[in-house]
Amino acid sequence: MILLPDPATLSEAQAMAELERLAGLLFKANNAYHNQDAPSISDAEYDALKKRNVAIEALFPALKRDDSPSEQVGAAPARGFAKVNHAVAMLSLSNVFDEKHVIEFDDRLRKYLGLGAQVPLAYTAEPKIDGLSLSLRYERGHLIQAATRGDGAEGENVTENARTIQDIPQHIDGAPEILEVRGEVYMSHADFAALNDRQARAGEKAFANPRNAAAGSLRQLDATITKARPLCFFAYAWGELSKPLSQSQKGAIDQLAVFGFKTNALTAICDGPEEMNAHYRKIEQMRAGLGYDIDGVVYKVNDLALQGRLGFRSTTPRWATAHKFPAELAWTHLESIDIQVGRTGALSPVARLTPVTVGGVVVSNATLHNEDYIAGRDNKGAVIRDGKDIRMGDWVQVYRAGDVIPKVADVDLSKRLTTAYPFIMPDKCPECGSAAVRELGDAVRRCTGGLICPAQAVEKLKHFVSRTAFDIEGLGAKQVEQFHTDGWIAEPADIFTLRLRFGQGLQQLKNREGWGEKSAINLFDAIDDRRKIGLGRVIFALGIRHVGEAASNLLAAHYQEWSVFADAMRAAHEGNSAMDELMSIDGVGPVMARSLTITFQQQAERDSIDRLIAHLNIQPADRPITDGSPVAGKTVVFTGTLEKMTRAEAKARAEALGAKVAGSVSAKTDIVVAGPGAGSKAKKASDLGIKVVDEDGWHTLIGAT
Repeated sequence: MILLPDPATLSEAQAMAELERLAGLLFKANNAYHNQDAPSISDAEYDALKKRNVAIEALFPALKRDDSPSEQVGAAPARGFAKVNHAVAMLSLSNVFDEKHVIEFDDRLRKYLGLGAQVPLAYTAEPKIDGLSLSLRYERGHLIQAATRGDGAEGENVTENARTIQDIPQHIDGAPEILEVRGEVYMSHADFAALNDRQARAGEKAFANPRNAAAGSLRQLDATITKARPLCFFAYAWGELSKPLSQSQKGAIDQLAVFGFKTNALTAICDGPEEMNAHYRKIEQMRAGLGYDIDGVVYKVNDLALQGRLGFRSTTPRWATAHKFPAELAWTHLESIDIQVGRTGALSPVARLTPVTVGGVVVSNATLHNEDYIAGRDNKGAVIRDGKDIRMGDWVQVYRAGDVIPKVADVDLSKRLTTAYPFIMPDKCPECGSAAVRELGDAVRRCTGGLICPAQAVEKLKHFVSRTAFDIEGLGAKQVEQFHTDGWIAEPADIFTLRLRFGQGLQQLKNREGWGEKSAINLFDAIDDRRKIGLGRVIFALGIRHVGEAASNLLAAHYQEWSVFADAMRAAHEGNSAMDELMSIDGVGPVMARSLTITFQQQAERDSIDRLIAHLNIQPADRPITDGSPVAGKTVVFTGTLEKMTRAEAKARAEALGAKVAGSVSAKTDIVVAGPGAGSKAKKASDLGIKVVDEDGWHTLIGAT
């Protein structure tokens, strides 16, 4: 099982690739679920993929695809049925997974409507039927059309099949001239078991679950087959209406029951989140005895006028949400704990389990997150699992929540072997042998091997050629991945020997599929063009943890030359002058400083960097034109409150005049600009005999008006 990195850790190139992967997976899942009636993944996995897609889009809005899964509902109608355009779109529902999120849902709606906490806001709560959505159109009381959801805008015409379902009235007395009734086609557990028994006796393939059976039965091209299947229908909503059914959600549902539709008797009105969660728990306890599948509880604002004010998002109504049930649990044996090294260097422990079925999926692996989680603590030190640690050989309870990766919920200490010892995370990377360190405040232990670590190599190389790093035309993430797979590129230095190694002979690049002589030469020339490159880009391209583009430019501006920068990073140790100088740079803190020095003080990674630098002509950072500047070359520290300009403006002005702006006072500081509220920095400057001026004095010194 592949452990996916946190979306917040992705680079732009990684995010783009991940969005492409997710779009493909979700398209395939939608098609399998809605058109083939044979889900390829579980609901929990689907929800997790969609949630991950939304999270990445939120972090990288410019990368949102035109065919984004977050803008889609269901799947395009399959061939074989006539198409139906829905007069009112059939949208999906947003999801919540715990009681806290129900409270947050209520809070969001109250805030949107401008309602205080004391103002009543009632909701309906009803079981979420696990079946196939269907829209029934009645004109003058007669059923004229039945359509599946499809992609929300266009569905399949299954009118003849729907007419065979006993729960669906063919004629309604007293109905509005136009009435679209919406609900769910499902199959009871008893009917499902009987159907599968008949399938087995006839030598036919059994259905995986009642939802698949119901969907497959409704979408038969031969309506006589549908008629022979025991399908049921619950009504719970509506589409186009020529006149309102009621002023409330519950009133409208009751009216549908008057019209002859079967509605769910467990639908209740709840006054706020406390009652909503209580009704959820009640339904959850009744779930096994209902006789049909449900996968949660749906909450809707009861007042239809308020529903109108709340409106819709692109694919979901704002006034409704589905409170999904937690995944099922299962006990199994933890055979071993392996360490996987992620693309960002994170060492992730993985439980290897005796295979067990959880929520309809066979599970053989579970994430153990990090060493604190294994020890029975969360990343803030709080006790979890009543403080029970996890050991190899344990009997563990596994669950699958609203994400793809199973987790360990509990440990049965009564079955723990006397030979089971506490698990200790390695302090060396199992992939490359580099130090695996855990930084202060980080819950994860990480490999420091960087460019030399095979587990990180591909992603580091993709970062190296990214737009804000070396930006080599014709050498993007896809090409880097292929060249690495083929053994052509193992580290950045290899990029600059490609022409020498693969520009001639039998293994020429031009002979590869997708390449020709011109494209190969263009790539080699583009690589050569990037041999001359600025210092800031080089530092950023190394992909050192905590060193982003802005920090790389700060470092370049301070050290100016590559040799000066590299020597300083190699020399910096706790308490020495090189470390003091690094820490004095405004914007560099202890975490970044530690990451930099670890990178340059590991022999293998330093050798890799040196091999790269040998191919480059690194240009010094641009020096400001400082002729006549009274502060050129001086180190300045700003402290206290600046009243005439922001700290960012003051820093930019000082740097433009050739000064170095530091974040702390040291013996190398030349000037301290102290505004109101200046504290320890001003005192330290006075103790060291450093010139201290107020903001007016600073403006006078630099000639500011």
